[in-house]
Amino acid sequence: MANDIRVCDKCKHIRLKSIVPKLQKMAPDAEIQVVCKSYCGPCGKRAFIYINGRYISAPTEDEVLAKAAPFIK
Repeated sequence: MANDIRVCDKCKHIRLKSIVPKLQKMAPDAEIQVVCKSYCGPCGKRAFIYINGRYISAPTEDEVLAKAAPFIK
């Protein structure tokens, strides 16, 4: 089963141009969706991604990627 990864296109703490390629490298088989997740409270304060049913957040983009790595299938 492919990884299900979603990132918000309105998040102020990540840059889509940098995070999407990094996620593709981490999970080449992933279906990465770029769409608002209606998670505006936490999204306005921290970087976050939704991966395989879990919301992962951290203060920076690099930290959120590091925290997400264990959830890649």
